[in-house]
Amino acid sequence: MINMLLPSLFSGILSCSQPAIQPEESKVQQKPNVLFICVDDLRPELGCYGKTYIKSPNIDKLAASGTVFTNHFVQVPTSGASRCCLLTGMFPKTAGYLSNEACREFISGKPETEVPETFIHHLRRNGYYTVGIGKISHYVDGLLYGYTDPVGTEYELPHSWDEMLFNPAKWETGWNAFFGYADGSNRQNRNEQVKPYEMGNVDDMGYPDGYTAKLAIQKLDELAKMDKPFFLAVGFFKPHLPFTAPKKYWDLYNEDEIPLSPTQFIPENVNKASLHSSSEFNQYKLGEEKASLNAPVSDEYARKVRHAYFACVSYIDALIGKLLEEIEKQGLSENTVIVLWGDHGWHLGDQLVWGKHTIFEQALKSAFIIRVPGQKGGTHINQVVSTVDIYPTIVDLCGLNMPMETDGKSLVPLLSNPLAQWDNVSYGYYRDGISLRTERYRLTRYFRKEEPVVELYDHQTDPNETKNIAAENPKIVESLMPLWEKGNTGLYKK
Repeated sequence: MINMLLPSLFSGILSCSQPAIQPEESKVQQKPNVLFICVDDLRPELGCYGKTYIKSPNIDKLAASGTVFTNHFVQVPTSGASRCCLLTGMFPKTAGYLSNEACREFISGKPETEVPETFIHHLRRNGYYTVGIGKISHYVDGLLYGYTDPVGTEYELPHSWDEMLFNPAKWETGWNAFFGYADGSNRQNRNEQVKPYEMGNVDDMGYPDGYTAKLAIQKLDELAKMDKPFFLAVGFFKPHLPFTAPKKYWDLYNEDEIPLSPTQFIPENVNKASLHSSSEFNQYKLGEEKASLNAPVSDEYARKVRHAYFACVSYIDALIGKLLEEIEKQGLSENTVIVLWGDHGWHLGDQLVWGKHTIFEQALKSAFIIRVPGQKGGTHINQVVSTVDIYPTIVDLCGLNMPMETDGKSLVPLLSNPLAQWDNVSYGYYRDGISLRTERYRLTRYFRKEEPVVELYDHQTDPNETKNIAAENPKIVESLMPLWEKGNTGLYKK
C-alpha cells in the first residue's frame, strides 16, 4: 500500500498520490468536473460587483457566464477557520474552530471514518479524482509545518486528495513562498524588515502564484484525458499580505485616482474592542506608517496600500484568466462547474482597520461566483448566503447524496431561480462575538465586559456600518434575537 503521508519532492514540486476509493455509482464519468478557485483575502471589490475602478476582466468574464452572489458571507474572518467551515459545511462549535489551526486540530491525523473529513473526501469516495494545488485548507502546500521549519511530511487533509501539489520554486518552502518577495526572500528570513507591498519588475512567474497557475494548467491537460470526473482546487495567495505583484498590474491604476475608504473612523456607539489595531499589517516593519485605532493613516499612504491590493487582485485575475482559457482549450467548459470563492474580506482602512479579524461587513463579506454549464449567465443573486452552503451545493451539482447533515443548505434552488424562497440569514463568529446578517440588518452580540455588547446596523440606510443603532431600536433588537440565537452554537459558554 502506498504510504499516504510521505510526500515526494521532484523538480521543486511537492506532491502526494493516494489510492483511489471505489465509487458508489458506475457511470461517474457522466458527472461534471469541478474547478474550485480559492483566493485569499478577496473582497467583493471586482468589476462584476459594480466596482468599475477595479481591473478584473477575467473574473468579470466568468461572472458573465455564471452567477454572482452579491451577499455571500463567510463564517469566520480568518483563513484557516473559514476554510474549515467551507470544507466541513459546519459552524464553529468551540474556540478551536476559530483558529487557523482548525483543520489541523479536528481533521489532521485522524483515521478515515464513515463520515467524510471534507466534501472533497466525499467526492473522492464517489469516483472523483481530486487534486489540490496551492492553499486550499490553511497550510499553503497542504503539509503541516511551521513558518520557519523544514517542509513537513504529514498532510493537513489526509483522506481528501489523490494528489496535493505545490511548486515553491526559488522560495524553497510553501510558507516562504506565501510571504515571498520577487528576489526569492521572504518575511521570515528578513526578520520582518520588509514593506507590506512590492511592485516587482518581473513577469507573472516572478511571484509564487504564477507557478501555481502554471502547475494547474499542466494538470488540466492531464485531467482532460482521464475517464473519470475530476475535482481540481487551485488556491492563490494574493491578495494576502504582503501585497506583491508584477509592475504591469500596478500600472493598470493611477494611484491619485484610487478611492479611499468612506469609513476612516470608528463607527458611532461602538467600542474599540469590536475592532483591532492591525497587528498583522503593522508586522511589516518597513511600512511608511503604522495603522492604529487612534487616527487614520495619511491619504497618500492609504492610496499606496490600496493600490498594492488592487494590483494583486488584477494579478490573480490574469492568472485565473489563464485557467479559464485552458478549460476552453481542453474542451472542458461544457462539463465543468467553476467556483470562485474568497475566504473572507479585508478592511482597507475601513473603520480604521487594515486587515480581517472583525465581524463587521468588510471582513465577513467576500467574492463568490458559480458557473454551471447550461445555466443562464450574468445572473446576480442578492439573497444572503453563507460559506457553509458551498458543501451541499457542490455535492448537489455533482449528483451525489449528502453524507451528513451540515449547517448549510444547497444553493441549487437559487441557481435555478434567484427569487426562490430563502432564509436570508448568515452568521459570523470572532472577537468573542456572534453576528447575524439578514437582508436588512446586522445584529452583533459580544460576550465581553466592554460596553456596548450589542450592535445593530441598518444596511438599508447605512450600508457602511457607520453607526450602531441598537440602543435606540430595542424593538428591532428584540425581534431579531430569536434568529440570532439560532446561530449561537454555545461557542462562548464559560
